[in-house]
Amino acid sequence: MFKALAAFSGLSVNDLDKAKEFYTGTLGLELNDEKMGLQLQLPGGGKLFIYPKDDHQPASYTVLNFVVENIDEAVDELTSSGVSFEHYDNMEGNQDEKGVMRGIQASQGPDIAWFKDPAGNIISVLQDK
Repeated sequence: MFKALAAFSGLSVNDLDKAKEFYTGTLGLELNDEKMGLQLQLPGGGKLFIYPKDDHQPASYTVLNFVVENIDEAVDELTSSGVSFEHYDNMEGNQDEKGVMRGIQASQGPDIAWFKDPAGNIISVLQDK
């Protein structure tokens, strides 16, 4: 049977310096290593490896989710740091003016809002309680 010693997730970017500033400065993640890219420590013990790729194409799906205690506070804080939240027309359910889809009240999952890193990768903040 397969037995892994560890696991981490990774994603590509087109500008490692911009990614470093965004993930450490704007999102406040701790940087562990920069040998071949950015090794970032995620809340809860996970790790994210970000590597440069010349022909980078951002994913068309959410690559990273941050669970927060209060989505309104998180969205407001990120907005004040210059983050712009995405508004999608093709979703079941409506997003409010902040870009938050209110799933808790509708019994349709978490409250969630999406934004992009400087390379166009989609990230979310969500509140599930």
